[in-house]
Amino acid sequence: MSLFLETLIGGVLAGTLYALVAIGFVLIYKASGVFNYAQGSLLLFGALTFVSLKETGVPIAAALAVTAGLLIVTAVAIERFLLRPLTNRGPLTLFMATLGLSYLVEGVAQGLMGSRVRALDLGIEDLPLFLGDIMISRFDLVAAGVAVVLVVALALLFHRTRIGIQLRGVADDTRAALSLGIDIHRIWQIVWAVAGLVGLVAGLLWGARQGVQFSLSLVVLKALPVLIIGGFTSIAGAIVGGIVVGAGESLAETYVGPFLGGGITSWFAYGLALAFLLVRPAGLLGERPIERV
Repeated sequence: MSLFLETLIGGVLAGTLYALVAIGFVLIYKASGVFNYAQGSLLLFGALTFVSLKETGVPIAAALAVTAGLLIVTAVAIERFLLRPLTNRGPLTLFMATLGLSYLVEGVAQGLMGSRVRALDLGIEDLPLFLGDIMISRFDLVAAGVAVVLVVALALLFHRTRIGIQLRGVADDTRAALSLGIDIHRIWQIVWAVAGLVGLVAGLLWGARQGVQFSLSLVVLKALPVLIIGGFTSIAGAIVGGIVVGAGESLAETYVGPFLGGGITSWFAYGLALAFLLVRPAGLLGERPIERV
């Protein structure tokens, strides 16, 4: 039982790192219907900028502020010069635009900051904590705490502020929002900026765990099953999906892996997502499309 609980808790905590990446996708998709493939590249860009500033002797607080400001400026530029000219285009066109953007961002980042692996120390020691016989990773516990704080902050933003109400209005019905005088381009800029800041948090945590390197952008692929399971339009769903994926991977690797030769964490989440697509395409907390006949 101790092994089961340790595996389950470790998987749940690790799943919050997946959820942090998925939240950025949810924000943009819910507000504009765009699946932003470049989220992983923005995550990498933020982490790489932060660690590069830190290596030059810039204090952590200043490096964080400069990186956050740069991501906000980048988000505004993306909306103004990429998304706005493509307004009313099909989902495939917008997806291909973000795909091209991802390679552009990675190329610029590599040209300016190099491609070597950078170690990132956030001052969070990955030491084990023991609850009886159960061992818990301190780093994973901190990451889970960050995810909870982030979700609460986003919930307050969307439900307790005027901008949040406007954002929800744009997400529910763009034409109705326009008829009420809501500036959807400004809302999209805010959403992309918030998604960039969420990506920065995720990038710093992932970078501290596995180093800041260009494979960090591929974490976007791990977010896909989280989105499918939790739902593309729900922040809470992203958290639930991350927990399901993290816990499922850990339990499957421990109890099923030995019978299949091990290494099933690389594909288990995608198999689980495929099952959800067959049974519940909208995800656990996603909004089901309404069809009028």
